[in-house]
Amino acid sequence: EGFSSVKYFLSLYRFQACVYFASVFQAMSCGIHYLASVFMAVTPNFVCGFPGNVSSVLFHNSSASSIEDIWTLWTSPENYIVVQLENGEIWELDQCSRSKREATLDLAYEYKGNKSVFPCSDGFLYDDTKWKSTVVTQWDLVCDREWLAKLIQPTFMLGVLIGAVIFGDIADRLGRQRVIWFTSAGQFVFGVAVAFTFDYYSFVIVRFLLAMVSSGYLVVAFVYVTEFVGIKARTWASMHVHAFFAMGIMIVALVGFLVRTWWVYQIFLSIATLPFVLCCWMLPETPFWLLSEERYEDAQKVIDTMARWNKVSNPCKVSELCSVQQDDLASGRMGDDDTSSTKKHNILDLFCNWQIARRTITVWLIWFTGSLGYYVFSLSSVSLGGNEYLNLFLIGAVELPCYIIACVAMDKLGRRNTLIPFLILSALICVLIMFIPQDFNILIILANMAGKFSIGVAFGLIYLYTAELYPTIVRSLAVGTGSMMCRVGSVVAPFCVYLRSVWIYMPLLLVGIMALLSGILTIMLPETLGKPLTNTLVEATEMGRNKKSCSEKTPPAHSGAALEKIEMFGQERVSTDK
Repeated sequence: EGFSSVKYFLSLYRFQACVYFASVFQAMSCGIHYLASVFMAVTPNFVCGFPGNVSSVLFHNSSASSIEDIWTLWTSPENYIVVQLENGEIWELDQCSRSKREATLDLAYEYKGNKSVFPCSDGFLYDDTKWKSTVVTQWDLVCDREWLAKLIQPTFMLGVLIGAVIFGDIADRLGRQRVIWFTSAGQFVFGVAVAFTFDYYSFVIVRFLLAMVSSGYLVVAFVYVTEFVGIKARTWASMHVHAFFAMGIMIVALVGFLVRTWWVYQIFLSIATLPFVLCCWMLPETPFWLLSEERYEDAQKVIDTMARWNKVSNPCKVSELCSVQQDDLASGRMGDDDTSSTKKHNILDLFCNWQIARRTITVWLIWFTGSLGYYVFSLSSVSLGGNEYLNLFLIGAVELPCYIIACVAMDKLGRRNTLIPFLILSALICVLIMFIPQDFNILIILANMAGKFSIGVAFGLIYLYTAELYPTIVRSLAVGTGSMMCRVGSVVAPFCVYLRSVWIYMPLLLVGIMALLSGILTIMLPETLGKPLTNTLVEATEMGRNKKSCSEKTPPAHSGAALEKIEMFGQERVSTDK
């Protein structure tokens, strides 16, 4: 049924299909920039620099004429290198300090005599066998400046959070089309500008702006395509916006493998979606937004264009749609005079009684866990051993089938019955990985792929499930706050990955605990498959089989012919983001 929906969409809605694929193509750039730092900010092996010209180098029982020949033997940060300079001085080079031996008669690796310790005032020497240049080697973000390197990804994710809020609001005020134009151009401009930053602080600031426009595009693109796509294919279409994001991750792996200089790598990633920037001005505004702004003539022009592309002889007339909608609203007001003044709702309505409050806490936890697990598995993939480029490529590729499985399962088994097993499965996989010996690289990589797959199903499903769990009057608020929790998870994820330095399995332990807790709490959520959307908090509470409800009156929902016609061109606006 799912695949037939997609075929039906492609065959009958040519205009929407073109708009959809053009829009989600640029979503790849979001996946690219979100994960670009895994190779751009990598820290290679390094030691302190030395004051002078080296004549010989000693590492354990191996000697060489240059330090470059020693890197292949380097196995641990605890190691040090002994060098003898042309003036006869002998130095021990550690990662964050260097020692000058007082006795210089014999060059040996082990030394028990007196040494003078000095800071790394001559810079650092880096292993460039894998990466010719990274931002870490460019600005010496090691030792006492290591914390600056660890802030690169969290500050980017903070920009993601702020950008989603700002551009989501701007899109409601100025339209989706303008925001898509601006954010698309912004991704290209700021993406290229990152490569030409002159110091660490300008690099972080430009990356922060890049994060804002990338996040803004992803949020608005999701709303944009769902307002164009018909009802029958909407679930598949909205879910597979995430699939194009995953393709962006795969491109990061490919470009990282081919280009080993960070600023060239950044330029190649930024121009990957340049074709969309050149043609995005052709995308139309959505009829849904035009109607909400009472720009009826512009809406009619877009509808007529859609009709010509789709070969529809009798297109919908905006004047007829508006007249039916006004009749429905008038009849609703006659039924209840008190609803003429619509009550404004706030976040407290998500906690109006125990049933709804418990639902909100559970949903927020799922959003947070999904984002945390998604980025922990993605960011950790380059540290699993083996080929780090292949690891990241597979971590991205495994998402493509996971969204297909999610679409099929949520329509066949239900939303809750799909969410629970995949959350618990991801927790079990986290535990399983902890018992796999470190020498079994292939098995560890496969287990991490399975973990990313299971958390990806849950992460993709929660968007639609949240919208169905809440009534019309607070639905956008519920999805918006859930999305905020998602972004909090994405900010926390890099710090969680850094806990590998404390204990290698600490990130997996935290994700596993959160996933297990989320899976258990999900059992108490109601199933929404096949049930009509609720309009009031009373109805939403009753869906949870709890008669205790919030006492309030709400305006009537649009019904009849007007609703059917509106559904052809738009839906309730929800904000979503990785």
